[in-house]
Amino acid sequence: MQNVAKPVSPGHNASMSDLFAASGFDKDAPRPLADRMRPQRLEDVAGQQHLLGPDGALSRLVRARSLGSLIFWGPPGTGKTTVARLLANETSLEFVQISAIFSGVAELKKVFEEARKRRAMGQGTLLFVDEIHRFNRAQQDSFLPVMEDGTVTLIGATTENPSFELNAALLSRARVMTFHALDEVAIAQLLARAEAEEGRPLPLDEDARGALMRMADGDGRAALTLAEEIWRSTEDGELLDAAKLGDVVQRRAPIYDKAQEGHYNLISALHKCVRGSDPDAALYYLARMLDAGESPLFLARRIVRMAIEDIGMADPQALVVCNAAKDAYDFLGTPEGELALAQAVIYVATAPKSNAAYVAFKAAQRLAKEHGSLMPPKVILNAPTKMMKDEGYGAAYRYDHDEPDAFSGQNYWPEKIGRQSLYKPVERGFERDVKKRLEYWAKLRRERGE
Repeated sequence: MQNVAKPVSPGHNASMSDLFAASGFDKDAPRPLADRMRPQRLEDVAGQQHLLGPDGALSRLVRARSLGSLIFWGPPGTGKTTVARLLANETSLEFVQISAIFSGVAELKKVFEEARKRRAMGQGTLLFVDEIHRFNRAQQDSFLPVMEDGTVTLIGATTENPSFELNAALLSRARVMTFHALDEVAIAQLLARAEAEEGRPLPLDEDARGALMRMADGDGRAALTLAEEIWRSTEDGELLDAAKLGDVVQRRAPIYDKAQEGHYNLISALHKCVRGSDPDAALYYLARMLDAGESPLFLARRIVRMAIEDIGMADPQALVVCNAAKDAYDFLGTPEGELALAQAVIYVATAPKSNAAYVAFKAAQRLAKEHGSLMPPKVILNAPTKMMKDEGYGAAYRYDHDEPDAFSGQNYWPEKIGRQSLYKPVERGFERDVKKRLEYWAKLRRERGE
């Protein structure tokens, strides 16, 4: 299914009513607030100053009037579609929009053929592909020829990491522009514009207004949709507090700002519950953070960190389980993928604990800073040249697999600092077995005088 919006004439700064009329829409039909509020100039786009500010990456391309193909990567409601439309207008390109959800190879061929016809008449095409990551590898490859010969200037929009979801060949021909979730200032700016558009203030007290901005969670479209819902649902003279706002819009405000103290308090509590082997309390804090709107991938990263820092070699499988949970969330999304995170939390909370690897690595880092210029013993260095061989490089090196017990026991440390003992495994989990091995090798060294 193809959605094509045609400006009145190339390069013309058409109004939104012109655009809707040209697209066959009834301009008098009711339109959502978010649609009526769609900016008509790049400078009116809320947020994304790193792209659209005076020295922003996109601003520079517009001034040069040469875009090249782009990938817009960012969360929903951050202006990707709007900016693509405005770029087409600024650069006198015909704007064509399709969605990877509804389009297949046949639709793509039709779009490419129409773009070729326009090009023959001297008109370029900006092809905006929403959810481009949903195209399979063959479909993504179909864009390459029309990008290379200039038939289309491609702008693909995705909420997923392009490095993982898009072909390397496609990425090599397009520049990735990262869109950020809107901050509180940008959301406040949008709400102020909405009030000007409606000619009335939002019926919210100060706390409720703050709660509304947190509910939007960086999504400008969501903020405007919520604002419209509030106006529809309130009576004349009614003023909503934060609790009443939640009842009206049937949505809870996050219980903390993800950039502030509550965020760090709860992730600290979750980590300490895991370290303290309390799976029930750990699940409680995990659920609270998810309910508050915390990024599940942030939580997944922290759970992986717990597996490394607090479990380590006591159960090496913990790291595998936590990485698998992260991948499962990536695959399933919300809410199904949240159960994978819960399973990982239970695993790490109930696993045997050891920070021996963590402590050993910290000690190794300190030694490396203190003695970072020391040469390893020549006996374990290769001798690729005759001069190095004459200097004793690799001399008397003993190949462990040829030694009794496949263990030579030779010294690998720089002579100046001598053999060190950094890693001290505990008597828990798999590390109990590791400790026995290390003790056995130490005994062999003593017996062989190493």
